[in-house]
Amino acid sequence: MSRFLSQEAARLAPYTPGEQPTDAQYLKLNTNESPFPPSPRVIKAVSRAELLKLNLYSDPTCSMLCEAVARRYGLQMENVLAANGSDEVLAFAFRAFCGQGKGVAYADITYGFYAAQTALFGLEATIIPLREDFTLCVDDYMDFPGTIVLANPNAPTGMTIPREDIQRLLEANPDRVVIVDEAYVDFGGESCVPMIFCYDNLLVVQTMSKSRSLAGGRVGFAMGSPELIAALNRVKYSFNPYNVNRLSLVAGTAALEDETYFQTCCASICQSRAWAAGELERLGFTVLPSRANFLFVRSPKIGGEDLYRSLKENGILVRWFDSPRIRDFVRITVGDLEQMHTLIDQVEQLLDAL
Repeated sequence: MSRFLSQEAARLAPYTPGEQPTDAQYLKLNTNESPFPPSPRVIKAVSRAELLKLNLYSDPTCSMLCEAVARRYGLQMENVLAANGSDEVLAFAFRAFCGQGKGVAYADITYGFYAAQTALFGLEATIIPLREDFTLCVDDYMDFPGTIVLANPNAPTGMTIPREDIQRLLEANPDRVVIVDEAYVDFGGESCVPMIFCYDNLLVVQTMSKSRSLAGGRVGFAMGSPELIAALNRVKYSFNPYNVNRLSLVAGTAALEDETYFQTCCASICQSRAWAAGELERLGFTVLPSRANFLFVRSPKIGGEDLYRSLKENGILVRWFDSPRIRDFVRITVGDLEQMHTLIDQVEQLLDAL
């Protein structure tokens, strides 16, 4: 570690992203990317004319993209903030709504970036365990006085929280912010966006990395009351005013305008998920009920780390987490049906060889 590193930086807990190998060809089922290319409208929109404008800064208000989000979800421009992926939205939110005297609470098994943000900003975190069956009970959060962050569907479990339960949480303490991270909501979850006009303490965060096939474009957005969005902009303009690049603004806008392609891709992934879940259960796996574009599974015959390494040796990447409660599980991104057939065939061969 560098001798120039500050004490604050030495205490950080950097997030470990999923592998993005360049040294070999893998079937990538490890980072929850879409198996489908971006919409044809996106390809057309990112034209030579746009490339020739890269000498100019992007629009700091991201008006084109924010207007598209507002139209898609029945909101006003003042209800939307666009960002360089949902991770940047979360960073803005952690900085805006958590701090001295105002801690943050989230689950013990959830998106690892929450812990990274907590350490980065020096926040006090309350970690609330999921129940034994990996469900999240909002009653466990009712007495927490600070900001609450809920991934819904949760990651890496893929399990959902009923919207009416989140509504109870919002109503129980209107003076605390509840951030609902809906990165995977388009694969069968129930969005909280309709409740934005009822609860000014609700912030909904979404991304285009999964259901809209723009992981490489890094496009995310927040939706909430004008006051919450203004608070996020206060942080944004103190950090990175031109936060979304020109090409991503155009791509994200075009993706939102192609509803048919979006619905077709989501339906295909849900179909592949159902088939793969059934096949894994046939092979003896415990498969948690997922409403995301991944499955969280455990085999009684092979440990999570061994399964991850064996699949990698055979050209398939999945995700394994070295965490006590879930170390026997692996998370498998749902690809197209052909990719899922390849996975199941390989898993069956591995199990037969034990």
